[in-house]
Parts: sequence; structure tokens; C-alpha cells
Amino acid sequence: IGYHAVSVIADAAAKGIKGFDTKLALEAMLHSANDTIFGLVPYREKGFIESNEEPESVSRTLEYAYDDWCIGAFADAIGNKQVANEMYARGFNFIHLINENGFVQPRTNGGWYTPFDPYEVNFNFTEANSWQYAFFYPQYLPYIETTEEKKQLENRLDALFQATAKTSGREQADITGLIGQYAHGNEPSHHIAYLYNYTDAPAKSQQLVRTIMHDFYQNAPDGLIGNEDCGQMSAWYVLSAMGIYPVCPGKPEYDIVAPLFDSVQIQTGADVFTIAQLKHAKGLNAENTNVSIIELNKERQPRLKLNHADIV
Repeated sequence: IGYHAVSVIADAAAKGIKGFDTKLALEAMLHSANDTIFGLVPYREKGFIESNEEPESVSRTLEYAYDDWCIGAFADAIGNKQVANEMYARGFNFIHLINENGFVQPRTNGGWYTPFDPYEVNFNFTEANSWQYAFFYPQYLPYIETTEEKKQLENRLDALFQATAKTSGREQADITGLIGQYAHGNEPSHHIAYLYNYTDAPAKSQQLVRTIMHDFYQNAPDGLIGNEDCGQMSAWYVLSAMGIYPVCPGKPEYDIVAPLFDSVQIQTGADVFTIAQLKHAKGLNAENTNVSIIELNKERQPRLKLNHADIV
């Protein structure tokens, strides 16, 4: 669902990949965003899709909003401020579906779709429920700044990972690898384990990522906990083992956790970028994975972030 080719193009451009017609690329992006299929007309008119207008209305609204942000970022990068401002604004459309309890809830006839159960898998979501889509706003994360906002996000994440690992509604084979209501077996959840980095409790992300790598990936024919979908289950593991993960493609940055290895080398043309555990940070394991010190070229870094340009 969505028009996710735009996130691939936006991410490539943000990471310095050139050699393509950016004007034509933006034209193609806008053609998809302004089409008339899959609920896009009401989405543009109201900022959200109602449940009676298109199946999987919640998931579509949220993923369209992310894609629109990607178009905005791309337009911004090539100097088209008018399109950038318009699409950045559309990138906030997810807020129309967030209810007073922080869940994403379907809408109908201008109001809320009821009865509502965040555990329920139904036609309003794509292979998921409200728990799993309630965190699908990676483009919004930079705006979580205050101590209160960070604590609110931490509490919401705690509730997700500590919830009962059962769903209601229809049976959905894609929902596997459950930690509470986090479903590692399906891609809409894949960024969520890293979101504690946006709170004042990043150690929780360190522990979760290591636990997922240890428990959900086995050297066996059925060693993946879910649907490999174009290699994403494996890509998550490879990047997480390296200690970096792109929470929001379209932004040229990675969130940091403890790498699985003492040293990882990335070939960048003629040079090599090395991710290594500092000598005074040894002893990382499944029980002790907290990263508290980050250095880039021996300079202390203030955030658990790594810019793509620094790797290149």
C-alpha cells in the first residue's frame, strides 16, 4: 500500500546518489500522490480516509502521510519550496486518526468508527491492528522534544511491549514474532524497537534489538520469524547487527544500538568506515547491551545518531 517508490527515491537522493533526472522524478512522485485510486481523493480532500471509502483506510492514511513527507523532503532538497511545503503539510495527516488514548482509530461519517478494540485485526488495517500502526509516524519523531513528550512516548512503547500477545478479530498469518503487540514478523513494526532512542530511556532499545536478534533469527530452514518480503527481515538483522538502522528512510541518518560484533567494516569506495566497540565499553552481551558513549573519529557525539555522510 502507499506509493513507497517515493521513499526509495527520496532516500537515495538524501544519501547523495545522483545521475537521474530529479525534475522528472518529482513529477512522477506527484503523479502517484495526486492519483484518484485507493482512497487518494478523500485523503487529499480531508486529510484522511474513512472506513467506508476504502479498505485498510487507517494503514493507507498513515503510509500516504509518510510518503508525502518523503516527497516534501525530496522537493526541498532540489529547491522546490512550494511543493516541499505542501507535501510536508500532508505528512502530518496521520494526526487525524490518533484518538485521545494515542491509538490510531478508523473514522466513519466524520466521527470515530466504533466499537474500537486496538487488538482487533480487521479491514481497517493492512495485516495488522491499531497497536502495530500506532507508531507509524517516523517523519514526526524530530518533533518529540520535551521531557513530557519523551515520557509519553516511552509509556506508550512500554504498553506495546508489555501488552498481551494475542490479537482479536480475524486470523492474520502475517502477525508473528510477537513481543506484547509488537510483531517482528511483519514490516510495519520494524522501526518500533528503535523508538526508545527518542525518549530518555534508550537502553530499552538496546536490549530489545539484541533480544529480537537472539530470539527471532535461527540458523534453520524456518529460521525467520515472519515474511521475508523483498529481504526486509534479513536487512533488519544485518543492519541491527552492525549497530545502525534507518528509522525514517528519506532522512540520511541511522539510529545507533550496540553492534553484535567487536568490529564491522563498511567499504565506501577506496576507504573503509569502521564501527568498533570502544575498549572501555567491552562486555556487551545479551544482558548488557547499553551504549552510553558514542565517538566519531575520536570525538564524543551528543546523540545516538550517525549521519550517512559520515560513513561516506
